[in-house]
Amino acid sequence: MTELPKWAKSMWGDLGSPKLKGLKSINVGDLMERRHGLRRDDLVEIQLDARALASDDESWVRGRLLSSGKTSIELLTTAGDQVYLARDVIVRVVLVAHTRPAYIDDTELLEFEREDQKRRSSLHEKVEKKTNGIADSHLWG
Repeated sequence: MTELPKWAKSMWGDLGSPKLKGLKSINVGDLMERRHGLRRDDLVEIQLDARALASDDESWVRGRLLSSGKTSIELLTTAGDQVYLARDVIVRVVLVAHTRPAYIDDTELLEFEREDQKRRSSLHEKVEKKTNGIADSHLWG
């Protein structure tokens, strides 16, 4: 097992203590074999710009990456809080450990996304059938 900092061990355990060996980033070599970048469920330490914080706030936030968007990062902190951090105030992100395979190799995540896409499509169809014609009163003809 990769040696985890004390704060990360309980979060790693909450994930079911996945094997960390073999989940490292691959930054060199054949392009098709490289695997790098942040992944869902990564254990990370994020340093925030001190100018954006109250004087007594800690500038480091530690936790598990839940999602990453264009403008923010969603993190489950060691205190159990779910927070959204604006990318504008992030100074540095330190990867402590990957807990999942790279996206392209993560069959569990790909299966989840496929099922989620089907579920969303089904919901959209139901809503469309339910509201079909209701909002068409503004159309002429």
